[in-house]
Amino acid sequence: MTAFIEIHNVSKRYGSMTVLDGLSLSIKANEFMVFLGPSGCGKSTLLRMIAGLESVDEGTISINGERIDTLPPGQRDIAMVFQSYALYPHMTVSDNMAFGLRNINVAADVIAARVAEAARMLEIGHLLERKPGQLSGGQRQRVAIGRAIVKEPKAFLFDEPLSNLDAALRVRTRVELAQLRNRVKSTMIFVTHDQIEAMTLADRIVVMNNRKIEQIGSPMEIYSRPASRFVATFVGSPTMNFLDVGLSEQNGFVSARLPDGTELRTTIRAAGVKGTAHSLGIRAEAVKLASGVPATTTGKVDVLERLGDRTLLYTRLKDGSTVVAEDIGNSRVAIGDEVGLSLDGTRTHLFDAEGSAWHNEEPGHG
Repeated sequence: MTAFIEIHNVSKRYGSMTVLDGLSLSIKANEFMVFLGPSGCGKSTLLRMIAGLESVDEGTISINGERIDTLPPGQRDIAMVFQSYALYPHMTVSDNMAFGLRNINVAADVIAARVAEAARMLEIGHLLERKPGQLSGGQRQRVAIGRAIVKEPKAFLFDEPLSNLDAALRVRTRVELAQLRNRVKSTMIFVTHDQIEAMTLADRIVVMNNRKIEQIGSPMEIYSRPASRFVATFVGSPTMNFLDVGLSEQNGFVSARLPDGTELRTTIRAAGVKGTAHSLGIRAEAVKLASGVPATTTGKVDVLERLGDRTLLYTRLKDGSTVVAEDIGNSRVAIGDEVGLSLDGTRTHLFDAEGSAWHNEEPGHG
């Protein structure tokens, strides 16, 4: 069984502090939804409200059309995987996975079959007789996931399950989760502050900030067309370049005057752009060394970040503005070099002082 989850106008307060403010969201059946945002944005609180570990002050939460926010956690048919694993140290892996089923008097043969199947999915069959203290962090995390799987719930909730793992194990476990998602057909909600986890795992991402939802979309929608300056800053590494610009119109499109006086023509429709103070956003991959093409502007290289397949150039324009550009992996550029930069005007974004966004016209539109 799977779950369609509807969150309608939900608010949460602790005393005078509002943690979530009138938030609404629909999660499709069998969808892998990731709540992404910085610490304190309310993402874990929202997950705990779905699980029943936090009360709802206003609004409703329903699964498959039936309201659940008034039900105790045990009656919601949801399984949660915690950051801390929460395994019983004196029990074997098998007993840890079976414990919840035994508590609700599931038949022994059914428990054995579910534990065996979960162990097969997670490739931990050889660990069933070990105790948590004999396992690595990644193995303990898989046991915690297995304990959730055997319940055969309508939905799985993951509360930053990879944050206790070291970097290499985190990458491997992230891949395992992506593979597991294809084997276990169920609705999954995953909370993280790590954009790479979100971009790797999610069908859709909910970007949260300051008690509200900033944007909901597929990973590439979030990356390519951020709804606000916050999203553009939070998603993507390195973060998007921002330059304060003046605007004019050329043939119905925005022409941006960069801080050094350079004009950059964009494919952002001028109609509808509001406000007086604007920043032009452009990602590093849309800023290249001007090799064989006219330079949009020039900058002095302050820092080189060599990443193997590419090199990031942190350049300083004449007015002091910083622009991160991308070059090939074996870039010949040296710190202190003056380089020409070619900015792709068809891959720019515009943001006003409130953070609202305008984007380039998508191919096939207009």
